[in-house]
Amino acid sequence: MPGELVGANGLRYYDLSVAWGHGMPQWPSSSNLEFRTLKFLSKDGIYVQQMEGIMHRGTHMDAPNHVTANTGTITDFEPWRFFGTGVAVSIPKGKWEVITPADLEAAEPRIEPGDIVMINTGSHHLFGDNDDYFLYSPGLYKEAAEWLVERQVKLVGIDVQALDHPLGTKLVDHGTGPSHPWLIDEYRAHTGRDIADDFPLWEPAHKVMLLNGIPGIENVGGDLDLVTGKRCTFMAFPWRWPEGDGSGIRVVAVIDPDRRFAFERG
Repeated sequence: MPGELVGANGLRYYDLSVAWGHGMPQWPSSSNLEFRTLKFLSKDGIYVQQMEGIMHRGTHMDAPNHVTANTGTITDFEPWRFFGTGVAVSIPKGKWEVITPADLEAAEPRIEPGDIVMINTGSHHLFGDNDDYFLYSPGLYKEAAEWLVERQVKLVGIDVQALDHPLGTKLVDHGTGPSHPWLIDEYRAHTGRDIADDFPLWEPAHKVMLLNGIPGIENVGGDLDLVTGKRCTFMAFPWRWPEGDGSGIRVVAVIDPDRRFAFERG
C-alpha cells in the first residue's frame, strides 16, 4: 500500500516507483511485457514466474547506449550517482507543456550542485493505459536538460512517460517514427504551430543528460507527492548488467524527521 513507512530507527521511507506486473501500462512500443507462471506451489511445491520484455517499462533508468551508438551501458554510470541527498520539486505542467530552465531555477527547494532531483509535474496521477499519460504529457527538452547538466546534478527522475517530451520521440516524425502520425495534425490544431518547428530534435534531453553522465529515471510515481517540496535522501540502484541499455529500478526516498542521521542537507 502507498504511504509513509516508519522504520525502527524513526526514519520515514517513501516508495516513488510504480507497480510492476501483468497488465502494467506500457509506452507505445512494439515490444510487450509478458508474464507467465511456470510452477505452482500446490502442484510443484515451488512458485516460479517468467517475464519476457524490455527494461523500458514502469519506473526505470536509461543508459547512454539506449540513444547513442558506441556509448556507455547501465554499468558505466558511477554507483555514487544512485544514492544521496536531493530535492523533490513541484513543476506543475499540463498537456504538451515544456519544462523550462526558468521552471527549474525557480523550483523549491532550490536545486543545488550534486543534488538528486525528482520532478513532480502532476502527471503520475494519470499513469495508466491511456493517451493522456503516454501521448499528451508535458516533459523536458534540450534547454532544461542543459540547465541540469550546468547545475551539475547527479541524477534526475521525472513523473512522465520519458526523459523527453513526447513530441521529441518517435511518436511523431523522429527516428523510426512517426508511430502516431495523427499527433502532428493535432498539435497544429492545438497550437497553430508545427511540431517540426517546436520540437526539431530527437530525444535531446536523453542525449544531453545521459552523455554527460547523469542517469535519468522515467515514470517516477508512487508516494512522490508526499515528499514533494522537501529535501530527502534518495536511492535508486539499477541492475549490474554490463550490456544493459536500461534497467527497472525501485526509487526510495528517506526523510529523517529528527535529523539524527544528518541525511538531508540544508
